[in-house]
Amino acid sequence: MVVVVLVVVVAVVFVASDRWRRGALFFGGATLLAAAFRLCLPTARVGLLAVRSKPFDVGALSLLGSAIVFLAATINTLGVG
Repeated sequence: MVVVVLVVVVAVVFVASDRWRRGALFFGGATLLAAAFRLCLPTARVGLLAVRSKPFDVGALSLLGSAIVFLAATINTLGVG
């Protein structure tokens, strides 16, 4: 859980410094990292990442993380960096 939170903090720093696309990619990556941790680690070790059953958690986190990364990678910047 701590590793995922640290990646989210990095994402927030990027967004706060007006690098929203990079921040969104990091946030999506943190979500995919959480899905990988939930899949590979036992329930006692994942802490708050265990919300429901393992298949539901992995599926929901994977879908959400993939959608965030896809949207961040494909959205038009509208002329801003």
